[in-house]
Amino acid sequence: MRRFVLAATLVIAACSPEKVPDPQPSTAASAAAPVPADAPVILAFGDSLYAGYQLNPGEGYPPRLEAALNARGVPAKVVNAGVSGDTTAAALQRLQFTLDNQPIKPTLALVGLGGNDMLRGLPPSETRANLDAILTEFDKREIPVVLTGMLAAPNLGADYQKQFNPIWPDLAKKHKAGLVPFFLAPVLGNKALMLEDNVHPNADGVDRIVAATKDQVAEALKAAVAE
Repeated sequence: MRRFVLAATLVIAACSPEKVPDPQPSTAASAAAPVPADAPVILAFGDSLYAGYQLNPGEGYPPRLEAALNARGVPAKVVNAGVSGDTTAAALQRLQFTLDNQPIKPTLALVGLGGNDMLRGLPPSETRANLDAILTEFDKREIPVVLTGMLAAPNLGADYQKQFNPIWPDLAKKHKAGLVPFFLAPVLGNKALMLEDNVHPNADGVDRIVAATKDQVAEALKAAVAE
């Protein structure tokens, strides 16, 4: 855990987050937006950043994203398939079971994995191979994907960063997936938007990430529905 916090703290020190406007509409307004019964399903398949680590029900990324999409007139039901602590290897092992047990086939998937691989110092080649296999499974099932990317902590060294950081743009290109280059860009470096661990966003931080990503997700969902 100490290594986890150290690495994350170094990432925070090294990154200057983009300026992201305050979420609009307000959280309360977004939460009140109804979800149509026939809304297309978005599967959020990832780790603790999707699972809503240490947040109250409804404060994590999937429910806040769902509320924001419906509030702006984009019908969507976002299914939270995030598991805290998941590496890409663990996620790959549960992927088929997760997909086979969805009551409704997802129209779109969000894939957010790799941070735990990096924080454990696992070989980037393994991360790449596992993510490639995950995306291949989505391809086989004809489920479009938006990847939410990760960056390596500076303390792991330039060689590790050189191998790790290109994984997401490379695989997005290979699998014709959408790409959010760095999922945590809107919050890192701002303690007011992070939990005390300086690793995970708090509820306000989640709103910032939703504000930064909802337009891209909405466009990907519209394209998937139109196919």
